[in-house]
Amino acid sequence: MSIDQLDTKHLTQIAVIGDGCAALSLASKADLLPKYQLHVIAPKMHLSEQDHIWGLWQMDWLQDVVPLARKTWHKWAIINHNTKVVMQANEHPYQAVTRRSWLAHCKRKAQQNKVSFHETIADIGTLPLRQIFDSRPPKQKSGMMLQHFIGWEVRADPGSFDDKIAILMDFRCDQSRGMHFIYFLPFSNSDALVESTLFSCGVEPDDFYETAISNWLKNCAGISRFELIRREKSAIPLGLMESHDPTLQGIGANGGAIRPSSGYAFSFIQKQIKTALTLVSDDDLIKFSIPHKKIDLWMDRIFLHVLRNHPHYAPQIFTSIAARLTGDEFALFMSGEANNSLRKKVVWAMPFWPFFRALLSSKPSEL
Repeated sequence: MSIDQLDTKHLTQIAVIGDGCAALSLASKADLLPKYQLHVIAPKMHLSEQDHIWGLWQMDWLQDVVPLARKTWHKWAIINHNTKVVMQANEHPYQAVTRRSWLAHCKRKAQQNKVSFHETIADIGTLPLRQIFDSRPPKQKSGMMLQHFIGWEVRADPGSFDDKIAILMDFRCDQSRGMHFIYFLPFSNSDALVESTLFSCGVEPDDFYETAISNWLKNCAGISRFELIRREKSAIPLGLMESHDPTLQGIGANGGAIRPSSGYAFSFIQKQIKTALTLVSDDDLIKFSIPHKKIDLWMDRIFLHVLRNHPHYAPQIFTSIAARLTGDEFALFMSGEANNSLRKKVVWAMPFWPFFRALLSSKPSEL
């Protein structure tokens, strides 16, 4: 039976604007909204040609990712010039999923769930909608901290990489422009993603990141011969932002899902959607809330103040935190699931004076 044949007059009509991670993730869960007819207002009716890797720690709200994960690591490392800390997780391993595979999965499920797709935003005016959700990018404030990167997916000779351990942060690279590290995900012993990632207020020329990748591959991984398979590039604003349209309820990045201190969004988008669908109100309204606890946002503000003003502390901060926590504790903290005991362990791992000064001088506007 086609969607045109379905009697949907008795259903509450809702819509989401956009065709990215948040909009299509919501559409894939339409079967959990039996009293609603969901419309996706997606002017671009095709998946982007540029693929990205999304990283996450496996949590109970991410079970749909498990069969789609390109790779899972129970061990990961954080490295500076003097220290290498290898962490191991039993319950919450690190995983990578491609943007393209996740969106394709979501779109298939949405179509199975009889979600209606529209090619133009003008269609909103023709639908009897009770609620409209907006997943378009939020408005970025001038001078915000950014997480910006270029990544190369490379193929080297078999046996070149240890694919049992991911490297989430390797600080053995140029630290003159801000907090800078190499992010390394080995998908096999010959294929890997290598990213040069920088936290600062300004994007650098491409050559800066690509030189860092080449130097790391040569000097740290011992790889001088490789094939460049794919390239990815992005810049993620770190902090709370004004919604794209204040008259519409935001979802995803436009609903505050990006974690300010890390730029992680995928896991928090899924958490935001699961929470909203679990708490549908008696008046049939769906409400998306920021998926971060107030205390975590406060800690993030202090942390970003330190990174903005004292980025040279970053290698020490992250290796110290890694040395204090188990892999599962680290995963919980990064995924917004820390309790107060775990937060205290993180705080005690940090150097005192830069964070004390940040506590006294940071402002809410810095987030």
